[in-house]
Amino acid sequence: MGDDERNSRCRLDKWLWAARFFKTRALATEAVLGGHVHLNGARVKPAKDVRAGDRLEIRIGTDTWTVDVLALAERRGPASVAATLYEETEESREARERHRLERRAASPLGADLGRRPTKQDRRRLEALRREQRRER
Repeated sequence: MGDDERNSRCRLDKWLWAARFFKTRALATEAVLGGHVHLNGARVKPAKDVRAGDRLEIRIGTDTWTVDVLALAERRGPASVAATLYEETEESREARERHRLERRAASPLGADLGRRPTKQDRRRLEALRREQRRER
């Protein structure tokens, strides 16, 4: 294997870590094994080689990134360098922004329950329950 061939590819888990999609290589490996990362539309293993020009679909939490690999890196560097390793597709960027706005507009969990009952409200509820028990 020549130097050119060795430099033209990189392990998927290493690239995800170097591109700062995951904080550790172990998290990147776990995501790939869990099926959260697809290379060119196919589910792959962490040791699969990534090359410039490949397309990755990466699901992190509720967000899905679709990126084209522009460059390879074996080591993790500054965020400014990591941003040059890939280019996110326009559709992916719009979908993530739309999803972010939907989450922001959605009401928080428990908002439909109304306010917390006061002590007087709780006493009235207890009195109603006592009456219902007596009627049975």
